[in-house]
Amino acid sequence: MHRTKDDQHYGCIGVGAGPANLSLASLLYGDAAIPTLFLDQKQFFTWHDGQQLPDTTLQVSMFKDLVSLADPVNQFSFLSYLHDQGKIYHFINAQFDAMPRREYRNYLNWVCERNENVVFGERVLSVGFDKTFVVETDRRTVTADNVSIGMGTSPWVPPVAMDLLGDDQFHVCDVVEKARSLGGKRVCVVGGGQSGAEAFLDLISRPPGERPRRVSWIARRRNYFPIDDTPFTNDFYMPGYSDHFALLDKAIRQKLNADHVLTSDGISGATLREIYQRIYIHRFTEGNEDLFSLLPGREVTNVRRGTAGDWSVEIRDIDHPGVATNVEADVIIWATGFRPAPMTVLEPLANRLQREDGELRIDKSFAVQWDGPADRNIFVHNAAPQQRGLADRNLSLIAWRSQRIAERIRGIRKDDQLDSFIEWAAKPEVPETMREMHG
Repeated sequence: MHRTKDDQHYGCIGVGAGPANLSLASLLYGDAAIPTLFLDQKQFFTWHDGQQLPDTTLQVSMFKDLVSLADPVNQFSFLSYLHDQGKIYHFINAQFDAMPRREYRNYLNWVCERNENVVFGERVLSVGFDKTFVVETDRRTVTADNVSIGMGTSPWVPPVAMDLLGDDQFHVCDVVEKARSLGGKRVCVVGGGQSGAEAFLDLISRPPGERPRRVSWIARRRNYFPIDDTPFTNDFYMPGYSDHFALLDKAIRQKLNADHVLTSDGISGATLREIYQRIYIHRFTEGNEDLFSLLPGREVTNVRRGTAGDWSVEIRDIDHPGVATNVEADVIIWATGFRPAPMTVLEPLANRLQREDGELRIDKSFAVQWDGPADRNIFVHNAAPQQRGLADRNLSLIAWRSQRIAERIRGIRKDDQLDSFIEWAAKPEVPETMREMHG
């Protein structure tokens, strides 16, 4: 397909159409002064479709949709979706403790279908600059005053597995497709977060004819820890804390992210309870004592093919570094997380963009600091946890972040919601003379 010149100029072009950019697309929708175009190379919308196991749920509130925390009357809210689909009463009556993940995926797809500015099947090749941003796609060349990068994440596996992936060793993002025929096999799940827990639960919950013979669950953490979802902890996921975090010294920010990882990457309490109850039933009521092997506090150090064509997983005990054992498995599922997708589209501008410890350096509006004009901006989503904290990759603040970006594009600034009950930083001392002047 030959690329053509598109004379249409946009106020903002988005690269990628995941939740982050969909949020911005929704908040800018209908603004005649800011024409928008959001492009995604996928042929149609997907959102973690390969790991949408039955009965999995979100770990954030249903109010933390694409728009509600920034614009509660926006037509692209989750409430609007339920109403449009005619099922709002059914959803209320269902009394879900947490939103089904497939329902959230369907909501995102509904947003894509209703927003004609979101286009699939068009790949952005590069973003350059010549008085304005020049965006090359595999179909055309378009220009824009602003660019929003929301390219999402890529599955990550440790180096010991990188060259071994296939049908019998794969990342959890492919679990729905590749974990279908595991009856009677030995399966090893590696990863102690929510994805690993969901994969382990799914495997031990299958009916006898489809259930693996043994499921081993390996995790580096010393136990299968729950997500910290308590009220004061959730204040870490408020706009005011994000701004506070950004002003801290780098070493403090790094320590806070490490100390508070379980506020974002722990396992839902409901999932842990169901796993424990399933194990109890298997062991004490059905006598399936050999079905499971729980191995927290272990690190995978090597993976190699066994003589029988299976896998031998070498693990090191974190508390006893000199002790190494092997787990034999027919299939390995790596639930080892994701990393930000490389922003190769920005290569033409690479020497003009500021960086900080591998991240693009951003300002308070999530615009990349660069040597270009102040009214031409490159915004990035989910790409600055070292600067903005764990919430940067979480769904909790996507509406607020998009609001910040939209306000920057529009040249306005509205007040944020009220600050946390917690005073995150000491307030500067007011001189005695000033206190006297103000009574």
